[in-house]
Amino acid sequence: MIFHDKDAKSVLELLNTDKNGLKTAQVKELQEKYGENKLKEKKKKNTFQRFLEQFKDVMILILIAAAIISFVVACIEGDPQEFFEPILILAIVIINAIMGVMQESKAEKALDALKSLSAPHARVIRDGVESVIDAKELVPGDIIKVEAGDFIPADCRLIESTSLKSEESALTGESVPSEKHASITVKDNAPLGDRQNMIFSGCSITYGTALAVVTATGMDTEMGKIANLLDSEEEGQTPLQKKLASLGKYLGIVALTCCAIIFIVGLTSGMDVLEIFMTAVSLAVSAIPEGLPAIVTIVLSIGVQRMVKKNAIIRRLPAVETLGSASIICSDKTGTLTQNRMTLVKAYTAKKGLLEDITENNDDEVKKLLAFGTLCSDGSVVFEGDKEQHIGDPTETSIVYAAYKNGLKKEDLNAKYPRISGIPFDSDRKLMSTINEIDSKKVVIVKGAFDVLIERTLGDDIKKAKAVCDEMSANALRVLAVCYKYIDEIPESLTSENLENGLTFLGLVGMIDPPRPEAKEAVRICRKAGIKPVMITGDHVVTASAIARELGILLDGDMSITGSELDKMTDAELDNVVEKISVYARVSPENKIRIVKAWQRRDQVVSMTGDGVNDAPALKAADIGCAMGITGTDVAKGAADITLTDDNFATIVDAVREGRGIYSNIKKVVGFLLGTNIGEIIVVFLAMMLWHVTPLLSMQLLWINLVTDSLPAIALGMEAVENDVMEKSPKPKKEGLFAHGYGVRIILQGIMFGALALIAYKIGEVSTGSLSGGQTMAFITLSLSQVIQAFNMRSDHSLFKIGFFSNKKLNISALVSILLVLLVIFTPAKIIFGLITLDLKLYLIAFGMAIVPLVVMELGKLFGFIFSKNK
Repeated sequence: MIFHDKDAKSVLELLNTDKNGLKTAQVKELQEKYGENKLKEKKKKNTFQRFLEQFKDVMILILIAAAIISFVVACIEGDPQEFFEPILILAIVIINAIMGVMQESKAEKALDALKSLSAPHARVIRDGVESVIDAKELVPGDIIKVEAGDFIPADCRLIESTSLKSEESALTGESVPSEKHASITVKDNAPLGDRQNMIFSGCSITYGTALAVVTATGMDTEMGKIANLLDSEEEGQTPLQKKLASLGKYLGIVALTCCAIIFIVGLTSGMDVLEIFMTAVSLAVSAIPEGLPAIVTIVLSIGVQRMVKKNAIIRRLPAVETLGSASIICSDKTGTLTQNRMTLVKAYTAKKGLLEDITENNDDEVKKLLAFGTLCSDGSVVFEGDKEQHIGDPTETSIVYAAYKNGLKKEDLNAKYPRISGIPFDSDRKLMSTINEIDSKKVVIVKGAFDVLIERTLGDDIKKAKAVCDEMSANALRVLAVCYKYIDEIPESLTSENLENGLTFLGLVGMIDPPRPEAKEAVRICRKAGIKPVMITGDHVVTASAIARELGILLDGDMSITGSELDKMTDAELDNVVEKISVYARVSPENKIRIVKAWQRRDQVVSMTGDGVNDAPALKAADIGCAMGITGTDVAKGAADITLTDDNFATIVDAVREGRGIYSNIKKVVGFLLGTNIGEIIVVFLAMMLWHVTPLLSMQLLWINLVTDSLPAIALGMEAVENDVMEKSPKPKKEGLFAHGYGVRIILQGIMFGALALIAYKIGEVSTGSLSGGQTMAFITLSLSQVIQAFNMRSDHSLFKIGFFSNKKLNISALVSILLVLLVIFTPAKIIFGLITLDLKLYLIAFGMAIVPLVVMELGKLFGFIFSKNK
């Protein structure tokens, strides 16, 4: 059905609704008819497709090639026992693929859960009551309210609008917001861009306010009609995952190179070709850390879920890594550093010239001030029994609530003094205006920042008001001024110039938003972690400075500047002083971008908070954009990397802590897996070069990699965040995974494992007089020493300091790994793995050598040896 060619009244009649909204019974009936208001999702890959995708990895392909070679050798030799090796290799590849599919499914479920947490909401009127609901619950006929910063949840016909503009580039390609008017009608064949009385799902409101009726939902919307064209978002890898994928390719090249060298050496030494092939297979297997990609994904996924529990929703995985590098946190004041419980506590009226406390029974002049402030507010307070819900801007709801306590209900005031028109608030003007009909006269009410309104008022009562304003600001009160004027006619074009000048000053209201108790501690942690906290606010500089000083953000020698002072600075001048500035007051969205870029020019990693539609560019420009989950607009949330569900500064600090912990755990896992695999490469390669033998069979290496590597590695990735992680300086933005000699330490640790295994092999071979004896000793030493190494990698600190068995998941995985190794050593299964029974003395020597890494690493931690410290 076409709605844009009909007037608003006709549309309401067609949809069987009115301005009081649908009845509850109607909603249920319409929900059954139209279903949920959401677009059809992209077709997901089935389990089989996901399973096949697991075999695209270079490391897995090398393993499959090794299995094929092993199978060919088994066929040539004709020994049924020889088929166990290729079967084991393929079994491990398949198990790895199954684990990958399971992890993908788990990650997808986690992502769906995150989507539901960050789902858009709508302000809807039903049964005459305004409430906030999930946008998916909307049905045609619902009455909704929208304002600047909102995403439009469904296609709608405007009923009432004030200076409304909508950004519709996703539908029309027009980069300039479209002006919208409820009062006009357009031709039935008008293109989308010309339907000025309609707003469309998926677009956003950039300016103004409106009341609208939903005309289409879900796939019936204009966005739904082209959903298939828009559904092109692909899941990308994080920078770290890309580096690890590249590392896998390099390891593959190393394996193939070593195989080629061994093949040449073997042929020139007169070794049997089949034996050379099997040695090459062993080397290929030893070079591949099979579980690395899956384990890193698991660690990231667990970290993201952990952050959700701490009120931080990560929208983009790379943000987890970037968080660990955050060196500057630029935070809003209101609601983030403070409690966002604005309470009106003071009022000053020009007529009486006195500053008074707000009570439940103020005099008539204060009541007039509160009434005018309420009429010029979009915020509302809804009561449900004993509970009150503040909807909209907290500064406005504090005025509405103060008026309510004085017996002035907003609904009654709006009914008695209806709003005719107005100009919505925006952060550039720092003002809001309405035109109301009061006692048959048209009255313009203007509410906003005192320092802006002071230039627009008439009379000589401003000097005293300014002194009162400064006094309130010095006491950390947020101050708003209320002015008014009478007009005869409403101007054809509503502009700030013709409506917000020549005003009569009515009075001031002062409200307090006390600092969050946890914010002061969070600021202290920031400074200890080498992170500079910066306050950015629209408040008065005196108010902002008072709260910043109380929280520890503004220290002796630090600067506080205003947005206007910032505007006068060149980029070069800002760069020179940016490190000294801790408070920015009265800033515009453009100022925020300049602040971000100034810090980035100094190679700092910047986190920026924001909630308004105009904050979106700054959130995108920052390295980590943090949107407010409670007060934040949908546009701001869409531009951000992280959404804070509690709008709390301490949550940002917690998120940085978790980000550092996750990165540290991934680094530990990578170091553990690569160190042990390098040890395996050294064992096989040197034994072949020195003695022309294979010290470990490929099936033995696979068992070690699967059993003693993968399980402890996953548990290592779940290690609790270390207590001192916020006592270290932030990681530089471009710092690699193997910086500060970490790569060298991994190689040295690999050499330690290789040397231990080679010594164990030689002891076993000499003592038993057989190759199998040497392989058994090498297998026991290497497998058990790697389990112990997982404990070593937990921390830079001694295990005896942090608690040897404090990671319960690692305890369980280590126990399972040891039992599986012992199962192979002491049961008939040892025959299949090419192992033999040893003398008790040799078992004790092997077990003793397996403990050597613990002793060496603990000594290294004690004396700061190069191969033990993991920065």
